[in-house]
Amino acid sequence: HELEELERLATYRRRFIGDVSHELKTPIFNVQGFIHTLLDGALYDSNVNLQYLQRAAKNIERLQMIVEDLETINKLEAGQMILDLQEFDLHELTDEVYADLEMRASERNIRLTYKEGANQRFRIRADKESIRQVLMNLVHNSIKYGKEGGLTKISFYDMETYVLVEISDNGIGITPEHLSHVFDRFYRVDKHRSREAGGTGLGLS
Repeated sequence: HELEELERLATYRRRFIGDVSHELKTPIFNVQGFIHTLLDGALYDSNVNLQYLQRAAKNIERLQMIVEDLETINKLEAGQMILDLQEFDLHELTDEVYADLEMRASERNIRLTYKEGANQRFRIRADKESIRQVLMNLVHNSIKYGKEGGLTKISFYDMETYVLVEISDNGIGITPEHLSHVFDRFYRVDKHRSREAGGTGLGLS
């Protein structure tokens, strides 16, 4: 079983390298194209240059998320992940995540919202940047795989000793046979679909 697991991980890693190469190249080429277009004269057209700058910013955001995932997985594998525990407002952090992803959501006409009546504030003690990264990945996936014109909703539930965070949408979902693998590194539910939508298979691991 141990040998089978090693072979499985080796296969996933090979796929992962190909996916990461694709994921890095695409936004880099896009940003290069936008810059060249601006330098070729579009810079002086205010309507056009704003559009290209926004698209460049979106691609840089995509690169940033990939790099953050890679840095996190590297620290975890090296045993160098150090948690910086601090108290913070979970609602405020979610607002920041929503603000960061607002442009991407608007492009797909997806509304970012809270569960109705979710006015209770939760102050928690945790590693704020790790929680931010988890929320970013979950909300980003919800936007990426959600239906255009739909919504992404976040709900908070007081479980006495912890806060349960639920993110729901009207996207394509994950079939039951794949649910047990959603936290596996490099695992892809549908490689073709993932390649089209983007992603490395590390977001939830």
